[in-house]
Amino acid sequence: MSLKIDTSPKQVIKWVVLGLLGIFVIVFFVRVAIYEADYYTRMDGSERAISSVETIEQEELIEEKPAETEVRSYSVPADRPRYLHIPKLDVYYARVISVGVDANGALATPRNIHDVGWYLSSGKPGEGKTIVIDGHNGGPKVHGVFKDLPKLVQGDQIVIDRGDGVQYTYSVYDNETVPLAEADKYMVKAMHSPVSGVESVTLITCTGEWSQTRGTYLSRQFLRAILVQ
Repeated sequence: MSLKIDTSPKQVIKWVVLGLLGIFVIVFFVRVAIYEADYYTRMDGSERAISSVETIEQEELIEEKPAETEVRSYSVPADRPRYLHIPKLDVYYARVISVGVDANGALATPRNIHDVGWYLSSGKPGEGKTIVIDGHNGGPKVHGVFKDLPKLVQGDQIVIDRGDGVQYTYSVYDNETVPLAEADKYMVKAMHSPVSGVESVTLITCTGEWSQTRGTYLSRQFLRAILVQ
């Protein structure tokens, strides 16, 4: 049995239209792909606008500040850090949330950009070791608790309230911006006090230029401060 192909003018016009439509769709998607590739290349390394979307986070960030009642009622065990204060940056009563590491082995961060994260395996206030705390640079629309961390200089104060109400004051010793490629190596240094035998706190956040293609900032900020009170 043979198949008869309809070659009537009406059918020919139909196939021509479908063919042109197919070509149009292919050209459209090719142009979109070329535009996106060119856009990301041009934007890579530019300063990230505060309104742009954060792509590095695996879960949605909370940008709304916790209510004062939530902050005041927040409690932790007596020997753990409860609140963080940075007077120069007008940061007061930032809740200190206990964090571990994520699936990739990186230090986890709190979901709320106004909270900070205390690494469970680091020291505790008054213990004589190094306390490691991280925080967000910002969310999709709002600056985070550590947005201005690079502005701190030697001698500025970091204050931690412990769960039992005892307060510890630390003086900034150094504050370094480290390229992303060197951040893991610097982390070893960040886990130790800059002054042997003296308790310290290390604050960490993302900073620098935003890479759209990599979905992260291209630098990390490491601030180290030593106990003075």
